[in-house]
Amino acid sequence: MELWFTEKQTPAFGITAKIRETFVHEKTDFQQLDMIDTEEFGRMLVLDGMVMTTIKDEFVYHEMVAHPALNTHPNPKKVLVVGGGDGGVIREVIKHPEVEKAVLVEIDGKVIEYSKKYLPEIAGKLDDPKVEVIVNDGYMHILNSKNEYDVIMVDSTEPVGPAAPLFEHGFYQGIYEALKEDGIFVAQTDNPWFKADLIQKVNKDVKQIFPIVRVYAANVPTYPSGLWTFTIGSKKHDPLEVDESAIQEMDTKYYSPRLHKAAFVLPKFVEDLVK
Repeated sequence: MELWFTEKQTPAFGITAKIRETFVHEKTDFQQLDMIDTEEFGRMLVLDGMVMTTIKDEFVYHEMVAHPALNTHPNPKKVLVVGGGDGGVIREVIKHPEVEKAVLVEIDGKVIEYSKKYLPEIAGKLDDPKVEVIVNDGYMHILNSKNEYDVIMVDSTEPVGPAAPLFEHGFYQGIYEALKEDGIFVAQTDNPWFKADLIQKVNKDVKQIFPIVRVYAANVPTYPSGLWTFTIGSKKHDPLEVDESAIQEMDTKYYSPRLHKAAFVLPKFVEDLVK
């Protein structure tokens, strides 16, 4: 008998993958957590029926959350990752030698536990000496932090359940206050095919708070539509003014110095959303 996992990305559209094995099917204190092994994308973390990451394509998302912001900030010593309990963004953050401390705040400790067990390629740096892991509410951590971080990265699920507050105007204001005077933040902001309204709302909210706001995109096959956006809010440093020749080559599979500025060139229909 064949077993298939299907994510309904909209009420009328979804993606499906053939399953080899189910490792975890558990209702945590916050969400439904499934860890499965698929034939096409390998091991896959699914939260509330939504694909969070897979072994095959995880590098795209994690690299594109981390490196554009870190290569824009001239000296990112202290970095916060909100969400991202799979550890992929943390893995990318600590590739930057100037980062002295990377703090991960994940609300659901089970995500961390099962990612370490079943996704060691992704979660393997969570025990690095530079990394501090806090199992707590990222929203409250932000509100209780003032002038503390050089870069803040919001690696959240889609805006449902425990992640819903991470897409609110007040959260972005809290991020602004938690950043140092030349700080930068970046958040995943979903896809323009199915969530155009969300992208517009986030862009409007962030522009009311940060003087420099840029949107960029990447291709993540297992995310809804495959075209995924990210939004940067910066107090001083513009990612479009970065000297590409000064960006150090590192161990990446998607991001590169040549891609840095190219990622900010958006399809016109996406460009029109964020004017």
